[in-house]
Amino acid sequence: MTKNLDSEGLKSIAENYDLFYIDLWGVMHNGIKLHEHAILTLKKLLEINKDFVLLTNAPRPIQPVRDFLEKMGMDKEFRDKVFTSGEAALNYLKKFYSSEIFFHIGPPRDFDLFNDFRNNKSEDINESQYLLCTGLFDEYGKDLNYYKDLLENHIKKKMICTNPDLIVDKGNKRELCAGSVAMVFEKMGGEVVYFGKPYPEVYNQSIDNSNKKVLSIGDNLNTDIKGANLLNYDSLLISNGIHKNEIQNNGIEIVSKQYESIVNFMQSDLKW
Repeated sequence: MTKNLDSEGLKSIAENYDLFYIDLWGVMHNGIKLHEHAILTLKKLLEINKDFVLLTNAPRPIQPVRDFLEKMGMDKEFRDKVFTSGEAALNYLKKFYSSEIFFHIGPPRDFDLFNDFRNNKSEDINESQYLLCTGLFDEYGKDLNYYKDLLENHIKKKMICTNPDLIVDKGNKRELCAGSVAMVFEKMGGEVVYFGKPYPEVYNQSIDNSNKKVLSIGDNLNTDIKGANLLNYDSLLISNGIHKNEIQNNGIEIVSKQYESIVNFMQSDLKW
């Protein structure tokens, strides 16, 4: 049974946990502006000496995400807590794929992810040894059939996906993410290596989480909540995120079962 914290706030359970994994997009901001109550919550967590990581499935290294948050007005003490799926993927690529040729699927703005080995990037997918998916091409941001055609003859190549999210809401606009392309590839029979929530690697790289009581906070049942479930962490779902309409129409108990996830707590928005 999911407990609603809207009346009591996070403060009612905060002392029960040593570490908080907190999603960025959908919890701390909506892609355009910061959520004031969520920022206040971070301040309160620092005041009571609680560890937290702002863990995001952004397919970028940490620094560009910190720069983005700085432009939004987020204080440095919070930006320093950011860890990204892109950073986890970058560490992996440097270790195992530093000399292999890749084809990049995603927008040009994600170039900073592979800047260190940019000379390995091929403009011709036929010449590539693996596929690096950070998102969708700007000109094909809604057409998943395009990627089915693109990848048809490359099923034997491994795909590295740096953002397992299927969708994200930017303000009131819904956009597809890299996970949607990876799902197309998998359904065609391809192999995908994912970096980001719900996969353990991104949690374990971000901070020493051993022997700590953990609460994972996010708005995505497929990533934030399922990641918590896989790692035996407690979970808090922000219900005004990407599942807002589903929860309003069917209720949290039905929706969480549909996504095969366990939601311990929920809040409309993150508030102390």
